[in-house]
Amino acid sequence: MSLRSESQVVQKPLVRYAIEAGWIYLSPDDALRLRHAETSPILYDIFIQKVQSLNPGIVDLLKAEDIAGRFIRVPPTIEGNLQAWEYLKGLKTVFVETEKRERNLRLVDFDNPTRNVFHVTDELSFTNGVRAIRADIVFLVNGIPIILIETKAATRLDGIAEGLDQVRRYHREGPELAAITQIFSLTHMIQYYYGATWNTSHKNLFNWKEESAGKDFETLVKTFVAPERVLRVLRDFILFTRKDDELQKVVLRPHQMRAVERVLVRAHDPTKRRGLIWHTQGSGKTYTMITIAKRLVEDTVFKNPTVLMLVDRTELETQLFGNLAAVGLGSVEVASSKERLKELLRNDTRGIIVSMIHKFDDIPANINTRSNIFVLVDEAHRTTGGDLGNYLMGALPNATYLGFTGTPVDKTAYGKGTFKVFGIHDPQGYLDKYSIAESVEDGTTVPLYYSLAPNELRVNREVLEKEFLELAEAEGVSDIEELNRVLDKAVNLKNMLKNRERVQRVAQYIAKHFKENVEPLGYKAFIVGVDREACCLLKEALNQYLPDDYSKVVISPGHNDPPELARYHLSDEDEKAIRKAFIKPEALPKILIVTEKLLTGYDAPVLYCMYLDKPMRDHVLLQAIARVNRPYENENGKRKPGGFVLDFVGIFENLEKALAFDSKDVQSVIEGLDVLKARFRERIAKGRSEYLPSVKGKTPDKAAEAALELFRDENKRQEYYGYFRELEDLYEILSPDPFLREFVEDYQKLADLYALLRSAYDNQGITDRELARKTAHLVQEHTQAGVIHEAVAIQEITPQTLRKIAESSQSDTVKVFNLLKSISKKVEDEAGKTPYLFTIGERAEAIIEAFKQRQVSTQEALKQLEELIKEINEAEREQAERGISGEAFATLWILKQGATSIDMAENVAKQMVGILKEYPHWHTSDEQARQIRRRLYALLEQANIKEIPETVEKIMSIIKRR
Repeated sequence: MSLRSESQVVQKPLVRYAIEAGWIYLSPDDALRLRHAETSPILYDIFIQKVQSLNPGIVDLLKAEDIAGRFIRVPPTIEGNLQAWEYLKGLKTVFVETEKRERNLRLVDFDNPTRNVFHVTDELSFTNGVRAIRADIVFLVNGIPIILIETKAATRLDGIAEGLDQVRRYHREGPELAAITQIFSLTHMIQYYYGATWNTSHKNLFNWKEESAGKDFETLVKTFVAPERVLRVLRDFILFTRKDDELQKVVLRPHQMRAVERVLVRAHDPTKRRGLIWHTQGSGKTYTMITIAKRLVEDTVFKNPTVLMLVDRTELETQLFGNLAAVGLGSVEVASSKERLKELLRNDTRGIIVSMIHKFDDIPANINTRSNIFVLVDEAHRTTGGDLGNYLMGALPNATYLGFTGTPVDKTAYGKGTFKVFGIHDPQGYLDKYSIAESVEDGTTVPLYYSLAPNELRVNREVLEKEFLELAEAEGVSDIEELNRVLDKAVNLKNMLKNRERVQRVAQYIAKHFKENVEPLGYKAFIVGVDREACCLLKEALNQYLPDDYSKVVISPGHNDPPELARYHLSDEDEKAIRKAFIKPEALPKILIVTEKLLTGYDAPVLYCMYLDKPMRDHVLLQAIARVNRPYENENGKRKPGGFVLDFVGIFENLEKALAFDSKDVQSVIEGLDVLKARFRERIAKGRSEYLPSVKGKTPDKAAEAALELFRDENKRQEYYGYFRELEDLYEILSPDPFLREFVEDYQKLADLYALLRSAYDNQGITDRELARKTAHLVQEHTQAGVIHEAVAIQEITPQTLRKIAESSQSDTVKVFNLLKSISKKVEDEAGKTPYLFTIGERAEAIIEAFKQRQVSTQEALKQLEELIKEINEAEREQAERGISGEAFATLWILKQGATSIDMAENVAKQMVGILKEYPHWHTSDEQARQIRRRLYALLEQANIKEIPETVEKIMSIIKRR
């Protein structure tokens, strides 16, 4: 059995493991019978049966049919997906006439899993009458599709990306099915990924892993699709939130699910009332907190508890928490004043209360002494010391306190205090930990790199050490306001940073670096000034080198600000508009100049570079540089290779002093560009020794032939793709740099080779999708009509095509790929109007696949493709002569291929013209499609055609694909 077989190696084993995990298998035919039609997204018969048995005395047959109709007609959008999720969660109601009231409707029994029925089917075809899709595997609970899985061959390096593209296509072409389905998975056996439907960005695709289990394919599948786990994910780990007026959907990552479960176990233990959770910046800490709050409120064991969520102002201003009640989280109170907080606690308010730590200032002791109060403290390292922590714990003496932090606890006495408050029950201090290294490994965040600005732009090292790095009060600094107070005393240091001549030179350097290094990648940047005045000075200077609308200053306004600062004040609406525009890759501004605002809590994945001109250390430094660690993927599927910090202060000259944490906690948090340069040199050496010799010294056509032959083996090709993509990421980060000069020529040849192989073997054009921006520019700038252009030329298919191919001096190998691309282009452009071309396209793909597997020789493949060209030309001539429409001519062509006489085939085709006119809506009407199928059977019977069922299926499958 070949490892290239998607079905045998991945799809069928996955179904087998699902059956062993407790799912009942339905063949595609059995599933279709229960669905009633390909337009139905649910197993209709199962749904009707279960909705009645789960709602006895509430839902009868008529009501069940009405509910089914409403359920499958939810809007084919994310809003409809929310409605479907509300149905599944039991949040929708049905009117009971005998009781004259609404009752909650249950479609799934989460408390008694055995009362549900779990089905799995494969090759599920769905159509909305306009478009048709076919999902590899679908998991259904009580007849409702919950998980959709796309499988890819284990040898496909691009398998996951291709699967994600297919899932996106399902959302576009079969949104009615996607509107009900809640989760999708992608696997090529080596790894198992999952994500939430209606959130198909690559950065929201998560690598499934179960710490307590193995990592083999069988274990990954069985742990993910275990029926009780699927119910738990459906009930507890999917969230809908509205942020900036936009509905968003998330499913929790594995480390978030783990933390939620551990917190719930801790909450059930009356002897332990503390816990500390460190989930590194950018790993979804806020959603973890929200899910924990939801679980605590919904758990009946806690007898209607109070969950107090203490967050910072930035989080509160995102409106995330204020909108939770609208998406099924029940009662949520936002205590925006001290008096309101006191009132809520005195009145014994139950449910969720969201507030800020400073609202506890001077609050009375013992304001509520209940034990079923849970306090979730965000950024716990900031709030445990001093009076505020004492007021908080004195006010709620019997509460359970759970601290959350995005940075590790530092080595200072202050940091040790955080462990004492929250980590007393756990040997390592943490109830749950998700480190920076784990986050990068999982792809939750991207790696960070730094470079020091030239010496003449950095501040005096002695002053930096004396006024900042050596100060005891700067150690363990945990928030930006505390940092600002330290810097306010650093008079000489601030004067140096704001020296007008220096600011001018820094701005000039930033402008040049941004234009050459950042903008070509399609990313954006932050400039971090030492204070508000510095931000305004940097803006004035930057405007001399970049257009004014490239950058915006975002600072907090002061009542007594002088005119030079006041001119940069923003209204709340203006600031909101800038924040929203900045996250859009093509929108202005491209640079934000900040000092305090947006350095915590602001998420902009397109942000790649931070120009750091403000002394920072410890928690504040980690939080700030984490702004550039968010994964990002552009519209062409290119992913951000890392985040970059250009240090104008000199903080990174001594990393150990700047980050006072245990080395294991911040291992590889940020690396210098010298590490990348060493890796680039090493990878280029591999290319020079292993790949470039095959094309060295050859003419373009001979080089192309040699390369195509060398990489005919798929494993070798996939290995080269992985090699080049790593090299490309390194080049994109480093370029432009004098270091690269000696490597550019060989790098360009390796890029040429990559583009040639992708174009020939994977039918991918040489576009931005295949090459990153700087690499694409290099290739376009330096490539003449050479290796690539020789190998990817598309010939227009005409009666003269074969003559041109014969006269060409290209090698037979190159001709094979050129003909394939020419046929593929023809099918792509014209098959919608002339469906018979689909059959020719499929045959061309089969020929090239046999060629890749060395089942046919180069000459035999070329001969077979030439025969297809002749067939296309003959078909076009015949269709023009007979004047028959696209679908009818496809019928004639298929019958003719099946050895039916031309007269008989033409007779059937002409009658099909009339039948298709009789049923003009057959593409969108199941009934009309059935009538056409019935009439076609009758025609073929009259013509004494053999193998009628197979022929009908072949004709219908081709003409439906228009």
